[in-house]
Amino acid sequence: MSKQDDPVKKLLFDYITRSEEIEHLASQKKFEEMAKSIVAGCYNGAVRIGDREESVGVLATGILHYLLTCALIPSQRKVVLDRTDIDIIVPNLKTLRAESERALLVCIPCTQDVSIIREKLASLQKIQPKKQNIWLVLSRDLEFENRTFVISKDGQAFSKVITEISRFADIYCQNKFRILRA
Repeated sequence: MSKQDDPVKKLLFDYITRSEEIEHLASQKKFEEMAKSIVAGCYNGAVRIGDREESVGVLATGILHYLLTCALIPSQRKVVLDRTDIDIIVPNLKTLRAESERALLVCIPCTQDVSIIREKLASLQKIQPKKQNIWLVLSRDLEFENRTFVISKDGQAFSKVITEISRFADIYCQNKFRILRA
C-alpha cells in the first residue's frame, strides 16, 4: 500500500474536504478549534483502522501537516538527518544545523513502547541537543521529560500543539511571511 492509499489519511482528508466548519475555522485562523473538530470527526474512525497506536500516530501526523500549512508555519516534514528520521522540524534542517536552539523537532512515534520512544528521543537528541526543543505527540501520557501533547478522542490537549508551535516559530524563527499570519 502506498502512502497515498493509507486509509487513515484518506479518512482525514475526506473529512477535511467535506467539512464546511473546517473551511470556516481556517478562514478565521482558529487552529485550535480546527484541531478539535478534526479529531472529533476522525478519531473513532482512525482507531478502528488497523493497529490503534499506528492509526492514531498517522492521524496526528496528518492533522499537524495540515495545520502547519494552514497556519503558514515554516516547517519540513518527514526528513532525515544523519540517519535520523525527523517527523516534523520547525523551521528547517538548515536552521537546525546552524542554530539548533532555534529549531523545534516534533516526534510522533506511533507506538506506546517506552523503550522504542526512548531510543527515538536519544537519536533526536544527537542532532538537537536542547531537550526542550524536542516535543512528543502520543496517544497516552507516558510521562517523558519532553513536552508532550496527547491526542485523544476529545482533542483538548492535542489541539494546543499548533498554538505552541506557532509561539515557538514567532519567538525563534525569522518568518519573513509573519505579516500574512497576523
